[in-house]
Amino acid sequence: MAAVFLNRLILQTVKTENNCIRRCFGKHIVQRTAPAQLSPAASAPRLSFLIHTKAFSTIQDIQDERKKKKKDGTAFSNTGRKISERIIHVLDEKGNDLGIMHRADVIRLLDERDLRLVQKNPSAEPPQYQLMTGIQIHEERMRLREREKASPKTGPTLTKELTFSSNIAQHDLDTKSKQIQQWIEKKHKVQITIKKGKNADEPENKMEEIFNQILQTMPGMATFSSKPQPIRGGKALMCVLRPLTKKEENEYQETQKKDTLNKENGNDTDSDVLQL
Repeated sequence: MAAVFLNRLILQTVKTENNCIRRCFGKHIVQRTAPAQLSPAASAPRLSFLIHTKAFSTIQDIQDERKKKKKDGTAFSNTGRKISERIIHVLDEKGNDLGIMHRADVIRLLDERDLRLVQKNPSAEPPQYQLMTGIQIHEERMRLREREKASPKTGPTLTKELTFSSNIAQHDLDTKSKQIQQWIEKKHKVQITIKKGKNADEPENKMEEIFNQILQTMPGMATFSSKPQPIRGGKALMCVLRPLTKKEENEYQETQKKDTLNKENGNDTDSDVLQL
C-alpha cells in the first residue's frame, strides 16, 4: 500500500514539473514567434531594436575613446589593470622596448615586478605604454606640474587705446603714463595717438618727445611694438607699446648690472689716478 502511494506521488511530481517546463517554454516561444505574426505596420519595434543594438560596436567605442583621449590630452596617470586594448606596445621602467604584448601578459608582468602601467602614446598603432614605479610616476607628475607653472599662459593679447593732444599738461601726462604702466603690467598692448596742438610755436618734434617721455617712465617693462608714425595727413602721431618678453627683461637686467659694474670700476680708477 505504501509502495502504491509512493508511485502516485512520484508520478504527480513529474507531471507538475513537466507542466511548469511547458509553460516556461511556451511563453518563450510565443515571445520569439510573436513579432513574425505582426503586420508590416507593427514592425517598428523590431527596427528600433536593431538600431539600439548597433550602438554596441566595440571597435567603434575603442576608436571614439582614442580620439577623445587624443583631443583632450589625458593627464599623466596610472592605468592599472584597465587596459582597453588587447595588444599594446610596452616599454619597461628604464625605457627599453619590450615589443608588442597581450594585455594579459602585461598584467602578469605588473604583478610579478610590482610596477604600474602608464599610457605614453595613445595615438600610436598599437598604443604605447610604459612600465613605471610609483616613485617614477610621482617625479614625472611633479616635473609636468613645474613645466605648467613655468610656461606662460596663452591668451588673446588686448590692445588698449589712448588719445590726447600734444598740449597736454604735465600733471595730466603723468596720470596717463601711470594708466599706461598699469596696462603694460597686465601684459596689454597700448596704442597711443597724440594729436598736434594748435599752438603755432610748438616744436615739430614735441610729439616724439612725449612718446619717449612716456616710455622712460617704464624702464625694463615696455618697448615700441611700432614706432611713432604720422597719421591723419601728419596731424597726429601714433605708436604701439608692448610689454617686454621674458628674454628681453633678462637682457635688460644684465645690461643694468654691467653698467653698474662699469660705473663702479670707473670710479675706482679715478680714485687711483688721483692718488697717484
